[in-house]
Amino acid sequence: MALSVKKLVIGLIVVAVAAIGTMAYTWQRIQQAKAFNQAITTAKTPQTDQQSFEAKYAVAYWLAKNERYKEATLLFAKLIDGTTPVQRAAILHNIGNMFFLKAIQVTGGNDNNTRDEVEYLLTQAMTSYKSALKAENSHWGTRRNYDRVMSLLPEKPTPGVGESDNPGLIMGNIPNGLP
Repeated sequence: MALSVKKLVIGLIVVAVAAIGTMAYTWQRIQQAKAFNQAITTAKTPQTDQQSFEAKYAVAYWLAKNERYKEATLLFAKLIDGTTPVQRAAILHNIGNMFFLKAIQVTGGNDNNTRDEVEYLLTQAMTSYKSALKAENSHWGTRRNYDRVMSLLPEKPTPGVGESDNPGLIMGNIPNGLP
């Protein structure tokens, strides 16, 4: 009987050590998550999980927020492969936002070049939002922006300014040469 009690005590000690190890690891990951979130919110490079989707997405998002659209688009484009439908929709939504914001910012009068550029940017935004909705249909912000862009586009598109200009976005693949 003493032998079985001894085995039971050893077993309980092993379980306790494993539990303590698991708690220590979980506490460490929580601290890393807090540090990661703090770094992202202050636009600094996180010290952990630097190659994670979230870290790369946060950097691309920060670049877009600071109107560095080319760099942001390139980072978003690199992220799109191997993503879940929700992640893909978020990336495409943000790319659409960049095109949309850039179209809104274009100034220079009412000449044909400006009109064509705005139409091109709005068409690219529309295509990106449409692809985002195909990937994941429940995001109301994407639907709202898609409707806004559609209302701004002319009923008769200018020849040469349309989805055919950028077949990569229609198929959901992001080319490297965006805005």
